[in-house]
Amino acid sequence: MKRCSLFFLFSILCLYSKAQSPEIIKIRQVRENSEKNWIQEFTALLLIPNIAADTNGLNFTANHIMNMMRSRNIDHVQLLRANTKNIPPAIYGEVITPGATKTIIFYAHYDGQPVDSTQWAKGFNPFKPTMVNGSLERGAQIVPFTDVVTSYNPDWRIYGRSASDDKAGVMAILAAYEAIVKCNNKLNYNIKFFFEGEEEAGSTHLAEIFQLHSSLLQSDGWIICDGPIHQSGKRAIIFGARGDAHVNVTVYGPIRPLHRGHYGNWAPNAGLMMAKLLASMKDEKGKVIIKNFYTDTKPLTLEEKAALAQIPPMGNKMKAELKFINQEMLGVSLEEAILIPSLNINGMQSGNVGKKASNVIPIAASAVLDLRLVPGNDYKRQQEKVLAHIQLQGYHITPNEPTDAERATYAKIAKVNLTDGYNAQRTSMNNPFAKKIISAVRSTTKDSIVLLPSMGGSLPLYIFEQILKVPTVTVPIANHDNNQHAENENIRIGNLWDGIETIAAIMMMK
Repeated sequence: MKRCSLFFLFSILCLYSKAQSPEIIKIRQVRENSEKNWIQEFTALLLIPNIAADTNGLNFTANHIMNMMRSRNIDHVQLLRANTKNIPPAIYGEVITPGATKTIIFYAHYDGQPVDSTQWAKGFNPFKPTMVNGSLERGAQIVPFTDVVTSYNPDWRIYGRSASDDKAGVMAILAAYEAIVKCNNKLNYNIKFFFEGEEEAGSTHLAEIFQLHSSLLQSDGWIICDGPIHQSGKRAIIFGARGDAHVNVTVYGPIRPLHRGHYGNWAPNAGLMMAKLLASMKDEKGKVIIKNFYTDTKPLTLEEKAALAQIPPMGNKMKAELKFINQEMLGVSLEEAILIPSLNINGMQSGNVGKKASNVIPIAASAVLDLRLVPGNDYKRQQEKVLAHIQLQGYHITPNEPTDAERATYAKIAKVNLTDGYNAQRTSMNNPFAKKIISAVRSTTKDSIVLLPSMGGSLPLYIFEQILKVPTVTVPIANHDNNQHAENENIRIGNLWDGIETIAAIMMMK
């Protein structure tokens, strides 16, 4: 009993000593002395519009990041382009370490999601970063940047598009390298930097960039800095990402709007048709009932199941935070739900509502279906399953607007367009590269870290594995409630500081 107690105490002391390693303490000291400069640099980056469809904005963003890299004496800073014209380039740079025999590449993306400024909090501009002394949802107030003399409260937040997704990733990677240089800590790997400009547009040309520049991008593994940490607030390592594809569906009623009183109960209502079609895809327990939707799903490994069992359960906490009681998939935890193929409705449209509502039978109804994939699923095959289900509901499928001849022949018509997508990817937790990442991240904190088999979101990580033949491990830094892709996107300042330490620890790993 005494021996066990001593072993337990030794384990705790080892864990604590790792958290207080001299290298990380030095990094923290550099950060404490650099906070004001780094926040100014970060907000300057957030000022530049970076919407995925805005070529000029992305070019300005890329040039700005290249200057940030050059100011840190990163070598061979350049743009990696695809052959396809007018495609946002990737940004590349490298630091060759004398005597190093292995190379790691750090990834983030500099493009952002579209914005609707009218949906942001009053007085907030998506491209005018604003600091707040907490979360807006909890009544926090604006703090002018000029009010801060030296240091920032870690619970304060900076609001702005891409503040968390993923300019925070770019900033954390560059600041981590800067801190290592300033405190003369040792690098054991060659370090490469890769910042993508097309992630929010589906990374459609990432494979082309990889193929064209494969010799430059040779490495022993990639660190992906994107996404939120675990909802518990603990640092996380993620070993994969779900794949993603979309199905766009439109169903049709009469060719022109009809008065609801004159033609209701007689003319087909496209809104009701769409509601029935969507309802036919899931049962009351949230299970997708499209034929064979789950059949090709690859089961979890023993290591992944063990890691899943250790993840702090956050379902009840998140229900309270998000103000709902019922969950969609009954009997399935939040942690399990993101490891299952899903079908979600991204949006629906049919007629008008609110002040614009009118007494008409809508002529059409549209929906965007989002398919999230896990290992074993092929995105084209999943799309085809949805297509077959729509046909089983009695619909004639067309990729175009229906012709008069089709309207005269078929009672139910659906225009279906299938988008490009990508498959899921997962790195083995037993991979030697992955184990080194785990050890490095554990050295930054006295708390336990969360090991997630996969993130719920999607990244085209299968392309890295397919073309470059190397493992990827995702190390997120953003707070879980960062509102990425939506209005009032934000980054908690403490998460940015922790992220810098985490990335620095990985850069310095043995």
